[in-house]
Parts: sequence; structure tokens; C-alpha cells
Amino acid sequence: MVTFTAIPSPSSVFSAYASLSASIMLFQTVLNQFVPRPVQNCISSAIRYYFKPRSSKLVVVIEENDGISNNEIYNAAEIYLYSKIDSSIECLKITKRPKEASINIKFAHCEKMVDYYDGVEVVWRFCCEERKKGPSKLVDDDSGHFFSDFEKRYFELSFNRKHKEKILGSYVPYVLRRSKDIKAEKKVVKLHTLSSISYSSSIAWESINLEHPSTFDTIALDAKLKKAIIEDLDRFVRRKDFYRKVGKAWKRGYLLHGPPGTGKSSLIAAIANYLRFDIYDLELANIKRDSDLRRLLLKTANRSILVIEDIDCGVELPDRKGPSAHAEGRPREPQVRSCRFTLSGLLNFIDGLWSSCGDERIIIFTTNNRDRLDPALLRAGRMDMHISMSYLTAEGFKILATNYLDIKDHHWQFEEIGELIESMNVTPAEVAEELMKSDDADVSLGGLLNFLNVKRKKMNDDDEDGDGTKDKGSDEIDQVQKGKRLKLDINTDELPR
Repeated sequence: MVTFTAIPSPSSVFSAYASLSASIMLFQTVLNQFVPRPVQNCISSAIRYYFKPRSSKLVVVIEENDGISNNEIYNAAEIYLYSKIDSSIECLKITKRPKEASINIKFAHCEKMVDYYDGVEVVWRFCCEERKKGPSKLVDDDSGHFFSDFEKRYFELSFNRKHKEKILGSYVPYVLRRSKDIKAEKKVVKLHTLSSISYSSSIAWESINLEHPSTFDTIALDAKLKKAIIEDLDRFVRRKDFYRKVGKAWKRGYLLHGPPGTGKSSLIAAIANYLRFDIYDLELANIKRDSDLRRLLLKTANRSILVIEDIDCGVELPDRKGPSAHAEGRPREPQVRSCRFTLSGLLNFIDGLWSSCGDERIIIFTTNNRDRLDPALLRAGRMDMHISMSYLTAEGFKILATNYLDIKDHHWQFEEIGELIESMNVTPAEVAEELMKSDDADVSLGGLLNFLNVKRKKMNDDDEDGDGTKDKGSDEIDQVQKGKRLKLDINTDELPR
């Protein structure tokens, strides 16, 4: 039982308080007079650490810039959080450039968002503060947009400190991966081409949006060929670790060969739209020396397609043994050039040391005459897959009819048209031109049927010899062409599956 006699008197309490205060003042006086300032700071920090209540929350600050470079984690968090914006956000900033397909969403002011990862609650807080000093300047935000850096932007990521390993070891890498996927889905594919710089003799890349609508669903290719190409592309993009393990540069080479009008350019656009890779259209006629080629290719981005169209006729490439030769076998003097651009220089960028200066790249050559190319360009490791883009087939015609005339089912004229297409060499471009002449399916197909009959009659007339007999050699060539329509050749020393 507590009695009033156990309670100290007010005078005792006051005396104890005065004694404690005097002791603290004495300790502070001694500390200020005899202890150096750095030691005082250490003692004060230790006292605050041991007597300050411990919080269960841990806060991680993610600033926009890391020195002069952009902070990859900040950019990833920005993309990730914009994909999860809900009704709790009160103020947003949106922008859109004339040629951009999507709207860019950003936080306008300080905002807070809650996210969950594997049952753990994490809180994101976007902070925007005006800089107190220092001149402002234009900074690239890693998406082609520029802003003035008079503001300091950063994210605060807070969570229970007991989940530190999970958040920093798993959640942050997850945000990086997810933002990469979101960025790839929204990416606008660019077409880069060469342009001369007015104040110098050098050349550089300039780009526009690739608005070519070609996809694997719209190009008139054999179904098996489409499947083989798509499977090879998918296998290529997911094998980063495999290429590193076997010691090969992460790249893939495709040779598209066949007559004009068979869809080589459309296939390139379909590959770019499928992978969301930018295209770099390299015109060898504009390259004067190997050093120019090196400089240009070093400026190409990862996840891109380098295209050299009509490589057999764009420029005279001196081979590694000396002057090239005519088809008749007579030596031909190499083209006179002000500077030296060689086949060896090109090969070095396809599979030499310089080919490793970049990841996830595809190199595509196109030609109408594969036999005219130097064999050094065609071997495995340079052109890994040879795709024959030959004449139209009956199956390819049905795809064109669906695209141009919206015929999704069988049409009564399909059988006759298909038989004519299989019996002659006709390109997809020729058939597409006929299908565009009318919106009425019957009229358009009737015009195509007439075009094919006229073309067939002309081919028969050309095949007739002077004595009224058909040239046997021409007939054999036709049979070979029929057997070699759309074909995919894979070099035998290709990487294993």
C-alpha cells in the first residue's frame, strides 16, 4: 500500500532538479572549453543515436541524376509508376509532340503512391524542389525531351526496414525490368538515314518515324517461312546469356535475295515492327573510307537493324585479293575513289572485333543477284540465314486478297487465279497493283485474272522457237523456279538451338 509519507517533498524534488541542471551545465561548459569541435560532434551524434526513438521505416532516396549522367533507376521508377497511376493522384502533367503516337504523362507536383510487392507495402513519394543556387541548363530526360534543371526531382522509396533485402535485391530489379518492357511497348520505331553535315564534309545519322504498316500478318509469305523467321527472331532476342557464354557477339545476319518486287523491303519493315527495333539504312555509296564506316556504326543504338539494300550494286567493293572481275572473267579496274573503303572494313564490322561494340543487333543485306556477292559476305557468322524472296504463290495471293479486298473466305475465282500464279513467275508487287484498281472484289479479281492470262500468253509466245517448238531449256528453268519459291536457307554452322 502506498502512503503519502513515501512521496518526496517538493523541496527535495526541486533540490534534485537543481543539482541535475548544474551537472549538465558543468558538463556542457567543460565540453565546450576543453574538447575539440569534431569530438563534440561525434559525442552529440552518439547521444542522439542512443536516445532517439528507432523508426521501423527505411527511406531510400533516388535522385534524377548521378553526377552528370541520368540515374537509370529514377527513369525506370518514373516509367513504372506512370503505368500504375490511379484516382488518388490529383495533378498530372501531359505532353505530346506532333509525330509521337502516345501521350507522355508526368507528375506535376509532389505526389505519393502505394505499391505492393510479394505482400510487402512500399510507398513512393515524388519530390520536386526548386534549386537554391547554380545556373539552369537544358538536360535530356533520356526520351528525346529537354527541360530546364532549375528544379531538383527525386523519388523517396520507403518501406519496413526488415524487408530491406527483398526490396533492394528483388523489387528494384523488378521495376527496372518492368519499365524496360513498358518502354518497348510504347516505343516509336525510327528509320535512320545518312545526311551530310553542312559545315563539314562528314556525314551523320538523321531519323524520322517509321510509318511503314507492314507486319507478318500482311506480307505475302509462305506460312512455314513466316513461322521459321519469327521463331528465329524470338530465339535471338532471348539468348543474351547464351551468346555471352559461347563468346559470340549478340548479333544476327540475314540475307534477303530474290527478284525485284518480291517484298524484301516489306519484310524488313515487318521485322522492325515485330521487334520494335530501329532501322539504320546504310548507303555504301556515301561511305568514303573505313574510318567513316566505323564512326557511323558506333553511333547506332542497341536493339537495332542495320540494313544495306542492293549490296551487289550500291558500290564497287574491292575484294581482299585485288581488283574485282567482270562476269565474263575479264579483270576490271576498281572504282576510283578519293579515299579507301574496302570489303575488309565492312567484314570487320559484321563479325570482326568491331562487331562487339553493341548488343542485340540484326544485320540485313538485300540483293537481286546472290551469285554476284563475294563469298566472304555470305558465310555463317556474317549472314546466318539466307531467305529466298521469290515469286508469289497461291497461298501468298490469298493473303493479298484479304489485305486489299477484305476477302476473308473463299472466292469463286481463287482457284483459277491460284493455278495461273503457280504456273508462272509473277511478283507480289504486280498482283498488288492489280488488286488496287477497284474496291469491288469481283471487278478487281476479274482484272487480275485478265492480267495473268495476258502475261501467261506473252510468256508462251516468248518461249516458242522459230520452228514452233518450245525451248526445252526455258521450260527446265521454269520448273526450277517453281520448286525454289519462298525458301529459307540456314547455314550449317549456325548456333545450336
